Amino acid sequence: MNERSVLSEVRSAVGADFPLALEQLTELVRIPAIAWESFDRSELGRASAYVAALARESGLSDVQILQAPRSDGGDGAPAVVGRLPAPPGKPTILLYAHYDVQPAGDLTMWTSPPFDAVTRAGRLWGRGVADNKAGVLLHLAAIRSALHVLGNQLNVGVTVLIDGEEEAGSPSLPLLLQRHGELLHADALIVADSGNWKVGEPALTTSLRGLILGTIDVRVLDHALHSGTYGGPVIDAVAALARVLASLHHDDGTVAVPGLLSEERPGPTLTEAAFRADAGVPPDAPLAGTGSVTSRLWNKPALAIIGLDAPTVALSSDTLQPTARARISLSLAPTDDTAAAMESVRRHVEAQSPFGAEVRFTPGGRTEGFAGDAESPAAQLMLGAMSETWATPAVSMGVGGSIPAVDILSKLFPEAEILVTGAEDPDSRAHGANESIDLGDFRNAIVAEALLLARLGGWSG
Repeated sequence: MNERSVLSEVRSAVGADFPLALEQLTELVRIPAIAWESFDRSELGRASAYVAALARESGLSDVQILQAPRSDGGDGAPAVVGRLPAPPGKPTILLYAHYDVQPAGDLTMWTSPPFDAVTRAGRLWGRGVADNKAGVLLHLAAIRSALHVLGNQLNVGVTVLIDGEEEAGSPSLPLLLQRHGELLHADALIVADSGNWKVGEPALTTSLRGLILGTIDVRVLDHALHSGTYGGPVIDAVAALARVLASLHHDDGTVAVPGLLSEERPGPTLTEAAFRADAGVPPDAPLAGTGSVTSRLWNKPALAIIGLDAPTVALSSDTLQPTARARISLSLAPTDDTAAAMESVRRHVEAQSPFGAEVRFTPGGRTEGFAGDAESPAAQLMLGAMSETWATPAVSMGVGGSIPAVDILSKLFPEAEILVTGAEDPDSRAHGANESIDLGDFRNAIVAEALLLARLGGWSG
């Protein structure tokens, strides 16, 4: 069978299966599986059971639900593992995605209920549809189609690992992998938790920024005071915290913490106009940072204040607050060392003491960055499959976010190639209201992965 007929067979199989994949994705979106302690964790069990059933229906012969404790001693979320063992002498491909999602947030910001997947304007809308339930169905639908085309027998081993707590940092995944390393051993990994350059333009993600989290606590008094009676000689904790937070950026918006790595790497060009359109930035608002837009997004540090403990406006009173707290999220260049960066942040923060305030930094979680090789054999196979499927050249790109599982898996399987793909696009709004995916790109992502599995099955060597 020649290369063109392989693509035609795979495309036909995916097309026939696509209504089922869309139906299953819609059902999975209905399950609000959120791995945060403040949410109903029974939904994680419901989602994992549904994913396990889908894995069995998709042709995986050895499907298990595994669980391990988190690093803090709490219960980890259930993960689904399904396998098709490799024939003797053949490699095994591990396919990773996650079924857990971010909270829906302010429901008034959604144009349709977040956990009711809705199709309109060629897109599927709903919480987690992009990040990362589409990744779950991408893998399972690709396996089904490849098995169909190959006569129900792949010439390569496949292991599917569906995480249940990626949005919480995958805290139990390291121990789960340690306990079941032989079960999950693989020669190459496909992590379907990213996306494409644009709608209709496929991409393989070859770099991810690292990430560190931490909290900043400021204390100025041992108890609250009347702001009129005592105000003047004393600056309240919220104002002192604001000065500490302001020290984290230079006037041009670059991160002011000394010692952080800043890189320029080759890659596709993103214009300011395209970035503003994708991100919703007004045309007259200056962009923060320096260098190309893609270097600022992929290869340079970016610091955000993601949480603030201070009285709300609705509950505020004329009071000098004795304490205030903020949580920061710092994205790092892909090859920066997260431990060294964490120490740099601590030193910078604790060197601040506005009006004698006591300032303390508490380190949080950290995820190492990822720098892949677009020229590796597996990457070239995937880029080729994407280019043929979309009928347009695929690009390799960076992504500014972090994926804990990539860091964890790369440490456990240091010799394995990691390919990062997915069904998102610049307008998917993952983690925000009105999350969605383009259905044409979702279908093509399934075709490209099924084509890769089929070719690894023996047609193209």
